[in-house]
Amino acid sequence: MGMKGKVALGAVVGIVVIGAVSANAGDNGKDNGGNDKGSSASAGHDSDGKKTAKGKDSGTKAGEKKVAFAGDGEFRVGKDVKPGTYRTTGNSDGMCYWERAKDAKGEMDSILSNDNVTGASYVTVKATDKIFKSNGCKDWEAVDLKAKAKGTPASRMAGDGGMFRVGADIAPGTYRSTGNTDDSCYWERAKDAKGDMNSIIANNNVSGTAVVTISASDGYFKTTGCKDWKKA
Repeated sequence: MGMKGKVALGAVVGIVVIGAVSANAGDNGKDNGGNDKGSSASAGHDSDGKKTAKGKDSGTKAGEKKVAFAGDGEFRVGKDVKPGTYRTTGNSDGMCYWERAKDAKGEMDSILSNDNVTGASYVTVKATDKIFKSNGCKDWEAVDLKAKAKGTPASRMAGDGGMFRVGADIAPGTYRSTGNTDDSCYWERAKDAKGDMNSIIANNNVSGTAVVTISASDGYFKTTGCKDWKKA
């Protein structure tokens, strides 16, 4: 089975998951970070001049990312890829697919977590993982979760921007997205970037207006197929 054909187990689009907020709220994504500093807020400015997180490349001063490994390939954890948290940005059309696997058998039972990505995505590769797969993605950069985020987190974000790190890419608070149709807007609050069901604090598929409060203790916020979000 080709990688792009697999169902993203972590996205749970179409299913509302009620997370155990009290149990998860204090984690705030405390995974083992990588070595490079690649977690600065990725933002542009909309028509009224306010900063909007876009889910695009943050880059270095030379406009190039500090690449940890390529966006296409199957990597052995501990040999080809170090355990840690990684970020890919600038992906389009949901063609980026990643997968954490417990072995190299390539079966559905091998999958620990996976996702199809538009915009940006974070993933934490654990030391106990055996294989990390990436197909059709932009290159991955290591994220140092202990480093202080550069710049000011955005108070607006692109509705199809993907995954944003709370406190680094976007500020906590209550956000609103309007004009969504056909339940195509999916949002998710997550405590970490492992991408499995236990990572989800809360999520929803929305038609019309969506309102969500992102807590300072949340690790990440994911948005796909939504209209742009503005902080209330």
